[in-house]
Amino acid sequence: MFRIFLAALVAVSCLSSLADAQERKRLGYGRLITNDIIGAGQDRWRTGGVQASRVWGPAWTGTAPEGIGQLLELRSGAEILAPDAIRNPAAGDRPYAGAISVGLHTHFQRGQTEFALGGDLVFVGPQTKLDEFQDTFHDAFNIVRPSDTVKSAQISNAINPTLVFEMGQSFATGARSSLRPFVEGRAGNETLLRAGLDFTLGELGQGELLVRDSVTGQRYRTILGDWTGHSFVFGADVAAVSDSAFLPEDRGFIAQDTRSRMRAGVSWQSETGISGFYGLTYLGEEFEGQGEGQFVGSVRIRVPF
Repeated sequence: MFRIFLAALVAVSCLSSLADAQERKRLGYGRLITNDIIGAGQDRWRTGGVQASRVWGPAWTGTAPEGIGQLLELRSGAEILAPDAIRNPAAGDRPYAGAISVGLHTHFQRGQTEFALGGDLVFVGPQTKLDEFQDTFHDAFNIVRPSDTVKSAQISNAINPTLVFEMGQSFATGARSSLRPFVEGRAGNETLLRAGLDFTLGELGQGELLVRDSVTGQRYRTILGDWTGHSFVFGADVAAVSDSAFLPEDRGFIAQDTRSRMRAGVSWQSETGISGFYGLTYLGEEFEGQGEGQFVGSVRIRVPF
């Protein structure tokens, strides 16, 4: 897997140097913060994280270029996973884990079909210091922190190379609505194959570059258009799961063979450029012994200066 990851990154780097020689410039930035506190008001399982993207490329024309490596996205993220009860978890509940990722991705388009391809290095375990960050954050807001027993049993230090691929195509379903089926594959930190769709009511995404959040599947804006008003998004997908570094089999954890997500959200943008997004996502059960799914909220606010 590591050699495959290196080959993919080398290929993207080589292709980017051989691609259209136009000078690259920064085209956009996007991020999405996700937490179950702003979803179901709890503190468990996929409890919180952030994903951010910085995009460079030639002049943006409203669609991704045809060439692989012309449009590059530097993607970073951080996530904390925890058992249901962070002081005294039930036997068999998922272990605590912290993960930080950084990767390089490219977006391109052939005909009406959109592609995203890239790789991430996912750093897992106490080396991320996310357990210490959570302690500090919880202390500042007088929230119960994970017990020492929970943290001592967290996922061990590791660096997991991960490949990510997505292919999708949008179809107009009305004057201001579209449906976008997609397929996604991930291999590495979590290995799975996913299929789903996103429905948009409004102008969100027209002439923009959207990037999919790895946890919720919500798509966030990176290269922004100049539309104003509100757009609503709805989506669902199901994944066939092979394995997950967050649920190690050698410790007796068994990942569910399938994993489902359902999501909805609203995005808005004012004439002054102030924009925002709030989304709610239902995450189905991920491991045997998880008695129910969970709701998590996602948010982004942008105020230009």
